[in-house]
Amino acid sequence: MTDDVILQVKDLKAYFKLDEGLLKAVDGVSFDLRKGETLGIVGESGSGKSVTNLAIMKLIPTPPGRIAGGQVIFDGKDLIPMNDNEIRQIRGNKISMIFQDPMTSLNPFLRISTQMVETIVLHQGLDKKAAKEKAIEMLKLAGIPAPENRIDQYPHQFSGGMRQRVMIAMALSCNPEILIADEPTTALDVTIQAQILELINELSQRLGTAVILITHSLGVVAGMCDNICVMYAGRVVEKGSADEIFADPKHPYTVGLIKSVPRLDKENKQRLYSIPGQPPNVINLPECCPFFPRCDRAMDICKSKYPPVADLGNGRTVSCWLYGEGK
Repeated sequence: MTDDVILQVKDLKAYFKLDEGLLKAVDGVSFDLRKGETLGIVGESGSGKSVTNLAIMKLIPTPPGRIAGGQVIFDGKDLIPMNDNEIRQIRGNKISMIFQDPMTSLNPFLRISTQMVETIVLHQGLDKKAAKEKAIEMLKLAGIPAPENRIDQYPHQFSGGMRQRVMIAMALSCNPEILIADEPTTALDVTIQAQILELINELSQRLGTAVILITHSLGVVAGMCDNICVMYAGRVVEKGSADEIFADPKHPYTVGLIKSVPRLDKENKQRLYSIPGQPPNVINLPECCPFFPRCDRAMDICKSKYPPVADLGNGRTVSCWLYGEGK
């Protein structure tokens, strides 16, 4: 691991044992996150984006889930074998997470001050008075007006956008080295979405925090991310810099995602493109390329074996028989 790599995920697997069979939600995911970098993880619903990051934080519900293999190297240590006490020192302190829905992420029965101060006292070792001052400072930084008054209010007294700002302030209150933002603009209107994304970008740059941004929106990653991982059916099918992937997508799934984005510079003479078919059921998924039923370039080998990872240079990889042994 090079000096600038802050987090290294190697062959991470998270499985869920269900009545219907074994659900491989994350099946061998690998990527590196560098200091100060914003990494985008994109894909359709059910591709394994959120479960990947819950596995990194060791928040997989057990049972029915379990981390079935792999490593998560942070600060020279593997997080996977850590016990509950050890991982609590990392979670919320060194690695923080903004969860998907601000409406349900905050406890409705507790004041904002109670929820923020508890985190700061636990991880920063400050007394309650100093912790509350730090919380007010973070709320101000996150764009909450009159934070010294609003900190003692309850979540229901905040709008959806303001609740998300509270979540960002809470996540960054302990100066984490990594911020995981799991679809941070869910359920927010377009104007507020732009403000929240701009806020995350601004604060991460100011505080030097590396960001993992989980989203299904290619527009979001195009504007914010340095590098992109494209996920499908629990695996990373393409990795590379944002510039390279948008300029020259390699995997047919990535090509389909980019083609399905509305373009303002094109004349509106045809229907918006959509990838045919539906995402696969990942329960007891056969060992083949899961995208082949929807792929217009599928070959016979795609139906029988999963493609190897082809290294295209400069950190660019793709899992597709078009670039592997079946080429």
